[in-house]
Amino acid sequence: MKRARVAYAGAIHGAVEVDDQLKLEDGRIVDESEVIWLPPVKPRTVFALGLNYADHAKELAFNAPTEPLVFLKGSNTFVGHRAETLRPADATYMHYECELAVVIGREARNVKRENAYDYVSGYTVANDYAIRDYLENYYRPNLRVKNRDTCTPIGPWFVDKEDIPDPMNLTLRTYVNGELTQHGSTKDMIFGIPLLIEYLSSFMTLNKDDIILTGTPKGSVDTVVGDVVVTEVEGIGRLVNTIVGDETFNVSKPLQPAEKLI
Repeated sequence: MKRARVAYAGAIHGAVEVDDQLKLEDGRIVDESEVIWLPPVKPRTVFALGLNYADHAKELAFNAPTEPLVFLKGSNTFVGHRAETLRPADATYMHYECELAVVIGREARNVKRENAYDYVSGYTVANDYAIRDYLENYYRPNLRVKNRDTCTPIGPWFVDKEDIPDPMNLTLRTYVNGELTQHGSTKDMIFGIPLLIEYLSSFMTLNKDDIILTGTPKGSVDTVVGDVVVTEVEGIGRLVNTIVGDETFNVSKPLQPAEKLI
């Protein structure tokens, strides 16, 4: 089943898709354009993988890692489907990253890879933008690149793991203004989902609604103000996002991601 979290008529609702519309938990049927889409899961600890596809590492002139290159993301960065993402005026290269997001379903510690999927509740789509101007040193991607407000759209759907028989064989695509710019498959991950869960849970406890962003294949290109970016993972959904500039957010004031406003 595909499930979403949306804001409608002053409240937050769970919703499911019915005949290209949304059915709210209270039974009301509304059009998708009438709601504000929220991240389908309220993220707890979020782990993101750098260079988890060899072709993407080569594209960026990096060697593929020999063990998972993992960094953490704050909740401030997440926005929902159809949200706007800020491209700072001083950025010269800001690219999307279409990723399969794995949602943990229960507490996990010292999990063996053969049992890893027992701890997964489902999947969603993430677009983890990177602003390459802000790289500072060999600890990449660093804090300023990957923890900027509004720079990680996620959603629109949470899909139960039972509905995705093989998450390690899904097609990923990105479209910029309707043009296909990225095409890959989760089968080309360097470190697959079972290994990542085994690795992370070997030294820390994973909890319900923790999320693992599993990396992106090659094909990342610069995006500019006005671009509409669609990131798609087979069987899970199409996540739409628009790039906006400083003037939209009035950057002299603190940003207010949708989750904080509601």
